[in-house]
Amino acid sequence: MGMSRRQFVTSATSYGIAVSLSRATFAASPDFEMRETPPSHCGRNPAAALGGRIDGPAKVVGARLYASDFRASDLPGWPSRTSHALLIRATDATHVFAGLDLSWLQGALEPSRVITAADVAVAGIRVPAFYEGDLFCPVGKTPLYLGQPLAMLIFEHFDSFDQARLALRAPSCAKYGEETGPVALAPYGSHRFVRVAGATPQAPDLFSPLLDGWIVPCSFRDGDVPVWAPPDRQGPADARASFYGEQIRAELAANNPDLLILDREFETQSVDPMFLEPEAGLAWYDASGRKLEIVLGVQSPQEAAESLAYLLGDARVEFKPAKIHTHFAYLGGGFGGREHTIMPLYIALAAMFFPDRPVRLANNRYEQFQSGIKRHAFKMRSRIGIDRTTGSIRAFAADHVLDGGGLANFSASVADVAATAAIGIYEIPKVDITTVAIHSRGVTAGSMRGYGTLQTMTALEVLIDEAAQALRLDPIEFRSRNALPTDGKTMTGNPLIGVTRTNEVLDKLSKHQIWRDRAAAKTGARQEVLVGTGMACVTKDFGSGADCTLSSVAISPEGRITIHSDAVEMGTAVGTALANRVAALIGGVSDEVSVANIEAYAPLALVTSGDSYSITQSEQDAASRNTRWVPAISSPSRASVGAHISTHGAFEAARVIFHFGLWPAALELWGIAKTDPQARQWDSAQWQERQLVMPSLAPLDLAVLAAKAHARGGVTGAMVHGFNRWEWSRASFTVAGEAWTADIDALAVRAGAGAFVRLDRTKISFPPAVNQRIGASYSSVCGTLVRVEIDRKSGRVRVVRGYSAVECGQALVPEVVVGQAQGGFAMGVGYALLESLPLYEGGPGDGKWNLDRYTITRASDLPMSDLEIEVLPPLAPNDTPKGIAEVVMIPVVPAILNAIHDATGHRFRSLPVTEAMIKGVLQ
Repeated sequence: MGMSRRQFVTSATSYGIAVSLSRATFAASPDFEMRETPPSHCGRNPAAALGGRIDGPAKVVGARLYASDFRASDLPGWPSRTSHALLIRATDATHVFAGLDLSWLQGALEPSRVITAADVAVAGIRVPAFYEGDLFCPVGKTPLYLGQPLAMLIFEHFDSFDQARLALRAPSCAKYGEETGPVALAPYGSHRFVRVAGATPQAPDLFSPLLDGWIVPCSFRDGDVPVWAPPDRQGPADARASFYGEQIRAELAANNPDLLILDREFETQSVDPMFLEPEAGLAWYDASGRKLEIVLGVQSPQEAAESLAYLLGDARVEFKPAKIHTHFAYLGGGFGGREHTIMPLYIALAAMFFPDRPVRLANNRYEQFQSGIKRHAFKMRSRIGIDRTTGSIRAFAADHVLDGGGLANFSASVADVAATAAIGIYEIPKVDITTVAIHSRGVTAGSMRGYGTLQTMTALEVLIDEAAQALRLDPIEFRSRNALPTDGKTMTGNPLIGVTRTNEVLDKLSKHQIWRDRAAAKTGARQEVLVGTGMACVTKDFGSGADCTLSSVAISPEGRITIHSDAVEMGTAVGTALANRVAALIGGVSDEVSVANIEAYAPLALVTSGDSYSITQSEQDAASRNTRWVPAISSPSRASVGAHISTHGAFEAARVIFHFGLWPAALELWGIAKTDPQARQWDSAQWQERQLVMPSLAPLDLAVLAAKAHARGGVTGAMVHGFNRWEWSRASFTVAGEAWTADIDALAVRAGAGAFVRLDRTKISFPPAVNQRIGASYSSVCGTLVRVEIDRKSGRVRVVRGYSAVECGQALVPEVVVGQAQGGFAMGVGYALLESLPLYEGGPGDGKWNLDRYTITRASDLPMSDLEIEVLPPLAPNDTPKGIAEVVMIPVVPAILNAIHDATGHRFRSLPVTEAMIKGVLQ
């Protein structure tokens, strides 16, 4: 059986390092604690009326919250002086690296320590598998990619560091030798997704990824072109996939007058996530105590801690700490770019190679452009076949090529998600999509908001608009005819969970004034401008297929509520969402919310083993016989999981407290016996102004209930773990003598003021392993309308009006849902019209890119007073919350492209659409 979380953090026996993790709340620093744990220590709770954000005051007043805020003097017990490190990175990935010339860094500019590949090798440093590749390019090798670190320089004094960093911007101190051309590596991943539906919607599929698996190529031709198995209808799965896939492609290539066939290519660009706070961290290795302390801001705390333990776990004794304590701070934005980031490895190395002196490694914006994870550039070819008589889509085929840059990161996964989302909101009975993510010398691409679906659904929605025009159908009507219905099958062969509200969103778009007045807007336009209106509608999954929730909720005798969660706060207001979701169950908004908290769940004594994405059913069944086993313990904050996944654990913990603590206390105070039928009518109870209200009974204040629950030894705290593989794990427990079944897999409870005690589950059902073949199960829908004005002379495009309709289930923080949609709109405008990075030479890998060259969306680019966001109400009061952070961005891009076509008559199939491109068309 695998290692438990408790064992991991206390002994990490496989690496010989004790690892601990915590939020960056230093016990000896009450001022930091006050700011890090709003609202109670701030003296007021902005979320108390289910409005505002509990992290708002600290952020508004500029409190220290982020990793980049801290210096050694801010941290209790640390030496007071901070040293500073910088990385020298490759600006040439086609010639052999011949070494560094640092001779001109003399006097005050001379670094105190230089770390190279040779030093790392001698120290016995290992690279975690996810980051496979040289941490520093060795002398005599060609750099793997532009921006690959060549060396790290450490300076004891800030002035020396600051002057040296400025001096190093030009000329380069790196020397290069013979030309070799770029390093060639195998593709990061490739799959083929084929589905052929049965004769009726209810009939089994003839072939699908869910039934037959995700198909991998037999080999690669010319380095990165997938070679698929020879087609054979009676052969193994890969041969049958080829048979059905080629059959689909033959149908789309045939000259059939009954079908409208469109065959189009589309390209998207590389862009930077441009989160506000560049990556940064601070570390100190206390050599006498053999303890490494490190402050980080990442989306994946557990992964970062485990990677650090592996990095140093086999090192020579002077480079191997006995203990690593990792403090996790808030993030100044993420957008996926801080999930599985390599930056923590370099921060740790800085401290290990410069012991006893805290070292800060912090990117400036030049360095963030040069090294930070980018959005993948895509090349896509799509073919679609539509019945001319009915307007029904009959078949779709596509081929995707992603440029993954220098390290694998999540390129293979992005390729898969992009492919499984490539038919968007539509029901298409025949689909064949191939995808390949290739290595290149570009800056590493990886996880970023949209996760590949922005690229493929932009291409799709532009194609759909063209098809509607060719068929002389209204674009919204055409989409409605082909929209996937509730219980309809996705391209992997599974239905989505819940009600599909696509047609409801489309109806909102069709009735909006922007759409109804589009013809009048064109004819009434000023002579110097062209006016166009465009729309798009998409669906986006939320979740990754192996997501975890870890939470605890506790209530004091005075009615003060405390929540702990492993979710990371990165601008998404997850703390407020946790507080509001718990408040709906136990009557009060939390007085304290602790996020990025990984170490508070030792009572659960969880163990894990295997890979939650690839474990077989038999392996899972065998492992689950251990009542403490779970498929995974903690997962990154990503994929729009905040509302649905991250708050789920706190929700379930609050249910336990209410059912076994507050409700029995209420019955006793009301004088209702357990045998009375009213004793089981807890669903009729409601919370109003921190009072529990039941018809014909006296209201009970939360503080009174909490005091009674403590006095009678009821459940006053619950700690849970849950796992989701496109459905929740579900387990039964015996709580206070009663059977309790919930969508969790581990539970510990606290009676009165006692300690948390783990309860063994009596029954468990983990999501089946076959769910790994599902592309999406949870999904939300968003549709967008835009109106553009194009200056005939300059070609400048202005988005003058915008409207988005989004469904999100139960909105936990309505203001944040609207804010996410507004931010997504801005990001979509930038992607469609402004942002672009060259992939190779002349791109960000040369270290010369900053916001003077990289144009992002500004207020002047947005319809500041004419952007409307409509959030559909939930279908029921107990509707579960959905993730919407990504879906609200995606339709903005194709809507703008479709509006540009409406204005100019030209369809652009590469991004961004620049003024020069527009001007060329108009001339």
